[in-house]
Amino acid sequence: MPRIAIYGAGSVGGYLAARLHEHARITCIGRRRVIDAWRIHGGLDWSDLRGGHEHVATRDVELQVDPFAAAKAHLVLVTVKSAATETVARELAEVIAPGVPVVSFQNGLHNAALLRDALPGHPVLAGMVPFNVLQRIPGDFHQGSGGELMVEAHDALAAFLPVFQASGLPLMPRTDMPAVLAAKLLLNLNNAINALSNVPLKEELSQRDWRRCLALAQREALAVFDAAGTLPARLTPLPPQWLPRVLEMPDAWFRRLASRLLAIDPVARSSMWEDLERGRPTEVDAINGEVVRIAREHHVAAPVNARLVALVHEAEQTRRTWSSQELLSELHDAQATPNA
Repeated sequence: MPRIAIYGAGSVGGYLAARLHEHARITCIGRRRVIDAWRIHGGLDWSDLRGGHEHVATRDVELQVDPFAAAKAHLVLVTVKSAATETVARELAEVIAPGVPVVSFQNGLHNAALLRDALPGHPVLAGMVPFNVLQRIPGDFHQGSGGELMVEAHDALAAFLPVFQASGLPLMPRTDMPAVLAAKLLLNLNNAINALSNVPLKEELSQRDWRRCLALAQREALAVFDAAGTLPARLTPLPPQWLPRVLEMPDAWFRRLASRLLAIDPVARSSMWEDLERGRPTEVDAINGEVVRIAREHHVAAPVNARLVALVHEAEQTRRTWSSQELLSELHDAQATPNA
């Protein structure tokens, strides 16, 4: 079987390891405290919203803390937080064999480029994970929404596509990954809102005022993408440009028009909520902060997303949560005073 190294022992990395282990030799590389917690758990458990579940014993997945464990890999999946990408890139450059393909399954727009700069002798491909994964306790992973993995099309992946297919995680090659990543970023703007709300995703998206908060952030991001000449891909049944208007609809209309957007397990929460809950730094700078950065480059304003970045950073220290009315008012105020 092919050897696949997954660098990043978080929710996505653990879930992919648990799902792929029957059809590949999996090595998962992460921080010692996380790997030790998984070993204490006795391995990895995965479940999904369709009722699938499995326990994967420790002996069936190699759990390591040393990057050198990737030395024999035929494929490397990077699933670390965006802030760790450059460090991981340097570590991989010292250990992986020439020509081994590397896929970035990370949030944000630029992780593949950072990896590519450090790994010039490797096919480095952008990937996208469309579904939500919640680590309920260390070593227990739940996929709470649907969708297929996407990756930049490349001949180097041909031998691995059957592995993902057989594992129940089809890997869809795309030739428009910059547009796919922009569309995913648009959806991920809800991560900050969900983290600040402290309620499950389905409950949050079922309430109009929370959706209105997301609509403000998305409408602003779409204007920023337009200024940058970026057209997000269509990842949902609705075109990206329609999303803010649909989100603002009354609850009954929203349920009719966007039922698939609510096809989320009731326990699902955003990864940013999980980071706040566990006292870890979030990826808000790589998501809402990315909208702010692009806005500055093109001399347009992004006060709503800038305020969300600030509020999440405050929550990293205080763990404050917001009501939907409070947050909506706060974002309206930010929009009204963009230079404050």
